[in-house]
Amino acid sequence: MRPVNRFRKKPRQPVLAPGRAPGPLPTCPACLKRVELCVCAEIETIDNPVFVLILQHPQEQDRDLGTARILAMQLKHSRLAVGLSWRSLDAALAGALGRAADPGRWAVLYLGAAAEAGDKSAPLLLLDSKGAPLAGQAGACAALEGIILLDGNWSQAKALWWRNPWLLRVRRIRLNPDFRSLYGKLRREPRRESLSTLEAGAFALSVLSSNPKILPHLLRPFQALLGKYRVLAQPSLNVTVANPETDD
Repeated sequence: MRPVNRFRKKPRQPVLAPGRAPGPLPTCPACLKRVELCVCAEIETIDNPVFVLILQHPQEQDRDLGTARILAMQLKHSRLAVGLSWRSLDAALAGALGRAADPGRWAVLYLGAAAEAGDKSAPLLLLDSKGAPLAGQAGACAALEGIILLDGNWSQAKALWWRNPWLLRVRRIRLNPDFRSLYGKLRREPRRESLSTLEAGAFALSVLSSNPKILPHLLRPFQALLGKYRVLAQPSLNVTVANPETDD
């Protein structure tokens, strides 16, 4: 996740208007957002049946609008790992699962295009290494013990993918969400299904758990974050919005 379908340009970042004193802004020690954007009060942890492992590129700089940590804070069974490479799935999990992981029961949110075969109306498809849908989708989904999200912009997600060859041993997930990202104009997404890390993880968990209540529950802090961000970007609050830069 955001990977994870993170084909995007960098977000519009609010910058201090001339006349405001420079210097580091106070930061929440839990969510690591600046205090004006802290959404810890909105977070309620759920007991998710499918483990969520988030691999975050160390150069992911979107501290204001990034969602990986907010997602991890809401999930009882999750781990946010920051780095470029890990020697195995177990190394990335660092004991968080409490036992050795079976790569065959894990799936990573797929970065590439899927084959044409399969139910195009399905909200989620499990794919093989060639991008073709697996037979027996219901059984394959029920057998999953965990999912992996790659957090960073497109080039960063690609780097995570290629620097961790063990990802080729796990299943792949293609999402087909029935909604657009809540980012709206704050981020330009070239694909309709492009979502933030939090949105992708929440949607996948909702489908895999057959529990539609999971999605709105996990989105609540994200909605609060975006609301606070847009307020800070208002000229009346002496804040302007910088022009977005383009990823390589």
